[in-house]
Amino acid sequence: MAIDFDGVYRNSEVWINGHYLGLRPNGYISFRYELSPYLHYGGQNTIAVKVDNSKQPNARWYSGSGIYRDVRLVTLNKVHVENWGSFVSTPVANESIAKVNIQLKINFGSAQVTTVLVKNLIFDQGHKLVVTAEKTVKLTGVITALQEELEVKNPSLWSDVRPYLYTVQTQVLIKGKLTDTYETPLGIRTFSFDADRGFVLNGKEMKIKGVCNHHDLGALGTAFNVRAAERQLELLKAMGCNAIRTSHNPPAPALLDLCDRMGFIVMDEAFDMWVKKKSEFDYHLYFTKWHQKDLEDQILRDCDHPSVFIWSVGNEIQEQWGTGKDTTGRVIARELVKIVKSLDQTRPVTTANNDVNLYNNVIQSGAIDLIGYNYNHEKWKDFHKTYPGKKLIATETTSALQTRGHYDMPSDSIRIWPTAWDKPLLMGNEDFSCSAYDNCYSPWGSSHEASLKAFIDDPLVSGMFVWTGFDYLGEPTPYEWPARSFYFGILDLAGFPKDVYYLYQSVWTDQPVLHIFPHWNWKAGQVIDVCAYYSQADEVELYLNGQSLGKKSKANDEMKVTWRVKYEPGTLKAISRKNGQVVLEQTIQTAGKAAKVILLADRSKLKANGKDLSYITVKVTDLQGNLIPDAGQLLSFKLSGDASIAGLDNGCPVSHESFKGSRHKAFNGLAMAIIKAGHTKSSIQLTVNGEGLKPATIALDLNP
Repeated sequence: MAIDFDGVYRNSEVWINGHYLGLRPNGYISFRYELSPYLHYGGQNTIAVKVDNSKQPNARWYSGSGIYRDVRLVTLNKVHVENWGSFVSTPVANESIAKVNIQLKINFGSAQVTTVLVKNLIFDQGHKLVVTAEKTVKLTGVITALQEELEVKNPSLWSDVRPYLYTVQTQVLIKGKLTDTYETPLGIRTFSFDADRGFVLNGKEMKIKGVCNHHDLGALGTAFNVRAAERQLELLKAMGCNAIRTSHNPPAPALLDLCDRMGFIVMDEAFDMWVKKKSEFDYHLYFTKWHQKDLEDQILRDCDHPSVFIWSVGNEIQEQWGTGKDTTGRVIARELVKIVKSLDQTRPVTTANNDVNLYNNVIQSGAIDLIGYNYNHEKWKDFHKTYPGKKLIATETTSALQTRGHYDMPSDSIRIWPTAWDKPLLMGNEDFSCSAYDNCYSPWGSSHEASLKAFIDDPLVSGMFVWTGFDYLGEPTPYEWPARSFYFGILDLAGFPKDVYYLYQSVWTDQPVLHIFPHWNWKAGQVIDVCAYYSQADEVELYLNGQSLGKKSKANDEMKVTWRVKYEPGTLKAISRKNGQVVLEQTIQTAGKAAKVILLADRSKLKANGKDLSYITVKVTDLQGNLIPDAGQLLSFKLSGDASIAGLDNGCPVSHESFKGSRHKAFNGLAMAIIKAGHTKSSIQLTVNGEGLKPATIALDLNP
């Protein structure tokens, strides 16, 4: 028997019946301990886990603490496939044939056998057997390695738009008796990165359209929940995103399971620092002793996920710099890449570099397959002049600052907050907000439009990862306290889209998009910039109270159209047209007095497994259902049935309200309630009310 931990933050120590099993300082890595020699068979067994997260700060963001990922007890026969003991790759894959290479490690243990029969079976997505092979294997030691190659005819290829998954099932038999079954996901695909063509998947050039995400799940903290992560990926997929960078650490393995089946290209990142620190008590204290073990375990654990395309061994590490004899960055980079390549030669290795000049020691190591540029979008076009023949990926971009529902005018007045990365923010807004017009960004970053334009126009840039997909807890920028979360997300902490979400949707998808903003509640006579993101249309015409304000079309490389409008209350309507035919319409009304609550569930049917979630959007509206754009009423939440309120949020980066409990304020008209299923069949009702508001009730069904 063994015990598997998917992640414990941090400095975890584990005992079984008083016997010390070991220490793992890294809070993000997965590990296994063998329990069998120390068990009391037929009696009581005690597993103790100690976590020491007392030395602070040890991260630049909210890390969480304790056992925050899954734990499993695993029973094994003496002869079995080793933990993370398979490696499946597809060196040849096209629409006619795929060659599937299977490498296995069989744990011989103390079994008194000399040979075993190993069967490898490949099943398609419908669980139909496609091909099988078997061989007799002579056990030569504690761990015996073997290799098999199978052919799949007319395979369905895995891609971001059609993530078709096969399953490789390995069976180990002794004298005809099954002793172990081990399953490995299989996505049949080939890919490459080209210096001139960028990224090529299954023979076709395409762009990696990604975001960076930290591991917290907003109001739920860092304790991993499959549905919460799935919801994040669904929102990103609808935006046109097809890639995730796990910044800046190995993710929960269950996240990679989701990426496998949902079609996300993953940059799997190992370290935020090497020997030189970023925080006083961060991983630099353990890097020298533990980096090899931690990196090996990450590669072994994640190499069978078809969604993993890139290994990143460092993010903006301090060893980029060094003069004279200080070439630490070159030495460590070569060592880390060597470790990766010893286990996986099918994927490229990168580092995310915020200094992209020729003196960068990591780049000059010559070990990196893909040169990662953080920001520096104005230098992408000259990449081949700087690094002839090399391959480029934009590992981190943009860092634009936005508060959902807040607008600083005029929309074309740029705010760079702070003025330099090492200076405090000396000016800002009294309410600690940033403009959602895409006219506010960090000094090292750019607007969303600027990065997108450079990305689209340059075929050399194989992919980009926007900082960030979602706002996240900790590391507040540009404001310090009382801000308690980042402003960089395309979606806020509650998962509500900011306006630029629709910019990406208009550029990264083929679906028709029309999104006008801002809201339409202003002071009489105030001049308001009305903007529209749109696609699959030639033009947009804007109307105010039925009167046309003119047609606008995007010119050159523009990504939106804008009207400067003198405010008067009423109805703002936009119509997009193609060849004179209406494509989409959108209407925004001036909202009246706050009068009622509207509830919308992302899912009304839940599984009674104690983990499933429904995200309930709470809108504060007038009698006609128009959102009140500045509503901040205190709301109360009452729940009946076998369920609980797992979290409450509103996306406000300066809110200090508890994510737990039964009361929470709205922010700019919205709030979010996260309902967690219980274990029994039940009808669930959530009622939300606020002072002066007509309450609303929504029903959910909970089934086994």
